[in-house]
Amino acid sequence: MLLEEIIKPNSVLCNATARSKKHCLEILSELLVRSYPEIASDNIFRSLNQRERLGSTGLDSGVAFPHCRVDDLKFSNAALIKLSKPVDFDAVDGEPVDLVLGMMVPIELDDNHYTNIKIVTQVLADEELRSRLRGMNSSSDLYEALLNGSALIAPDQLRAAQGGWPL
Repeated sequence: MLLEEIIKPNSVLCNATARSKKHCLEILSELLVRSYPEIASDNIFRSLNQRERLGSTGLDSGVAFPHCRVDDLKFSNAALIKLSKPVDFDAVDGEPVDLVLGMMVPIELDDNHYTNIKIVTQVLADEELRSRLRGMNSSSDLYEALLNGSALIAPDQLRAAQGGWPL
């Protein structure tokens, strides 16, 4: 599965202003449902918040991977936010977060969904790509940088979910 199949241009937002982690999740919820208008963003927001209560999805290096499972969803869907100012996300390294790649997946996961998650976590772990994303100033440039940078990550570099960041 290619990244462009799970994240669309209208699900990318550059230089967004979020007052807090909660506000960031609200913005993310609205982006995630753009490809699924039949799903209420309030439901996604609640699901993301419930997932955050289990443990922060703030990883390290200023990156967060908020994600949730959603009823009646058939395909994985992702959204990317580059914040204008980092927010506290209770990340494992204590650093504030400025890159947020969120994802919603079906309740029942198959191998394709696990592959999608691996791709996203590998993309987030790539230091060079994170730096490139931080240098973008428009949503369209951010989207292109994400796709171009992820294409450079060789499939054999994909880590198993248990070997990468925690889900």
